[in-house]
Amino acid sequence: MKLRTLLVPALAAAALAATTMAASAFDETHHGHNARYRAALRPWHGRYYNVQYGQAVSVVVPPTAELTTDYGWGSVSSRMTRIDHQFQRPWPGPPGAGWRPYGFMPTPGWPSDTRQFGYYYIRGPW
Repeated sequence: MKLRTLLVPALAAAALAATTMAASAFDETHHGHNARYRAALRPWHGRYYNVQYGQAVSVVVPPTAELTTDYGWGSVSSRMTRIDHQFQRPWPGPPGAGWRPYGFMPTPGWPSDTRQFGYYYIRGPW
């Protein structure tokens, strides 16, 4: 009798934990899966840094945001780009802590695109 009273709740808890883990494995969207794959292959920033801050600036947007619009001056005036990267910790620290802005360019005197201002969108944490 005592074994049955202990065994039944233990089996029920194990079954509940198994179904919860199985259900959470399929909560991810198709965009989220592909975004995580692309984020692992390329950096979160572009080629330009923000002149006022001296480094690339991340603009955190809601985690459900998938696209952003970049505006340019010229024949192609706007385009939609994916937001692949998602904010997560740990961040490596300020520029003096081992991070070097190698390859970054300052904002040009006459920028031709909004990506040249050094602000880059990343999705917020879930």
